Amino acid sequence: MTHAEEWTVGVHLTEEDGTTKARAVLDTGKTTMVGRGKARCNPQDVQIPAIGDELAASRAMRDLAGRLMRAADRDLAAVGAVPEQPRTGYGWPEDLGAAQ
Repeated sequence: MTHAEEWTVGVHLTEEDGTTKARAVLDTGKTTMVGRGKARCNPQDVQIPAIGDELAASRAMRDLAGRLMRAADRDLAAVGAVPEQPRTGYGWPEDLGAAQ
């Protein structure tokens, strides 16, 4: 079965008093999901607005990606396909600590 869809993501940026805020909005045509991010310029740093935009936008998109992954996990669980436990990427496995 062939399946094709187009989803769009828009990133909206605002800056005020050294703080840049971003909203990443995903529109699937059926639903909308929003991620948010923020970046603050250290008062001692040179203000380069493009860097604040990049940081805030990337954080908003990372937030959006996490929200999308959690929605997929819920949908998988709803049909009985329970996803693997999320990995933290650091620390010791739980069963290793229990064996000692």
